[in-house]
Amino acid sequence: MRDSRHYLQLALFLVAIPIAAAVLFRYDVLDFFGQGPGMELRVDLSERRLRVVENGKTIKTYAIAVGRPSNPTPTGRFRTGRIEWNPSWNPPNSPWARGMKPRKPGDPQNPMQGVKIYFREPAYYIHGTNDPASIGQAASRGCIRMTPDDARELARMIERAGGSVPLIISP
Repeated sequence: MRDSRHYLQLALFLVAIPIAAAVLFRYDVLDFFGQGPGMELRVDLSERRLRVVENGKTIKTYAIAVGRPSNPTPTGRFRTGRIEWNPSWNPPNSPWARGMKPRKPGDPQNPMQGVKIYFREPAYYIHGTNDPASIGQAASRGCIRMTPDDARELARMIERAGGSVPLIISP
């Protein structure tokens, strides 16, 4: 009797775990791929536009700069990560950055102005730029550049949506 009760409890437990995981995972997958309710970001690299979509409707569109052909912006499905307000800039360990100096927050020569939104570490962000003339161009080293005001506005929207939203980048 005791053994059969033990096996029944074990069987119920083993059935409950995958069901619970499937329910939880299903919602994460829907949200990650931008099919569930809420906010998502859609980037069209060829149009050089970032659209904020809420519940399937575009609520805001921004002009952006994207990666140059030699340093393309990655395509695919991501999630926004940490938001860093008024970031400093440290030159990456890349040949193009040799000899460049780190820049403090607020420095006009800091290429990351206003805010930095992580989406693919260690090298890809959405951020405000110190070169607003680059907006609409393939000018970055792979990041998505915005005007500082637009980047701050976007970051506030992401924070209001919970701090991490799906980001879909298309060629």
